[in-house]
Amino acid sequence: MKRFVAVLVFLAACSTSAAQQQPTTTVSGNVVGADNPRQAVQAFLAAAHAQDLKAMALVWGTNDGPARDVVDHAQLEKRELIMQCYVTHDSYSVLSEVPGEKGARVLSVSLTKGQVARQSKFTAVKGRGDRWFVEDVQLEPLKDLCASS
Repeated sequence: MKRFVAVLVFLAACSTSAAQQQPTTTVSGNVVGADNPRQAVQAFLAAAHAQDLKAMALVWGTNDGPARDVVDHAQLEKRELIMQCYVTHDSYSVLSEVPGEKGARVLSVSLTKGQVARQSKFTAVKGRGDRWFVEDVQLEPLKDLCASS
């Protein structure tokens, strides 16, 4: 439990962003964000499952765009590794999608790893260029998935 609290404190301490940069739309031919909230969550989970931090950074972000454009690279990688542990899965399903605050969408997602299945909420926001990004993942309900890694 102490480790989990330490992770949460670490995530909170890492919440400051680097200076904003001009938005970009592609990196190595990969389009940032997604066409809709569900696709953003699907791309984020696929990238985490593949352990592809660069792909995660393309769909994790805020209204200002992808995290890779606004978060220091060293901090970005650390945050992604922590999130990757929590969202690791063998399979997942998007259960529902409802409106959130300020135009965000909240998706309820079930993640299964081995015999363990957990549900959590993923918040997606619309960024520049009408692209959607995963802004937040409730990690607490997923701690068992990370602990079994």
